[in-house]
Amino acid sequence: MTCVRSPRVSKGRIQGWPSLTVGLLTLIVAGAILFSACTANMRRSGIPAGAQTALDAAIENIDAARYDELYQEASDEWRNQSTLEQSRSTVQTLRDRLGKARTRSLLTAREEQTSTAPIAGHSVTVTYQTTFDRGEGLETFTLIEHGGRWALAKYYVSSSGLK
Repeated sequence: MTCVRSPRVSKGRIQGWPSLTVGLLTLIVAGAILFSACTANMRRSGIPAGAQTALDAAIENIDAARYDELYQEASDEWRNQSTLEQSRSTVQTLRDRLGKARTRSLLTAREEQTSTAPIAGHSVTVTYQTTFDRGEGLETFTLIEHGGRWALAKYYVSSSGLK
């Protein structure tokens, strides 16, 4: 008859188990807890919540042809590069040539903290593969944070339909 021994716990150690196995098990459990704690507050897309809100508002304004509102809600960087009329004209030209955006598929979202150009400070650059009425292209949105407020700093469309 064969007798199977169960491990016994004595003075914080499991008797009958090699200490390496217990250490490895402890390390795995600690790592799993640490990993889940670190990822609990991260957004799946990698875009900070405030930046996502500003991005959604900018996309809504572009899609609804509310170019004055887009300009007013944009960052100082945007408004320093163009007047309201120039901004309105540029975005309207994009829409005239490509039509309305039909679908957007997120390609990349990159968060940066830099002290140099093109955008100094805390920024997020988001690129979409976009299908428009009259073609496809890449839409790139750059948002910047100033004093806890996120705003659109740059908007760029690359498409063969613009040539």
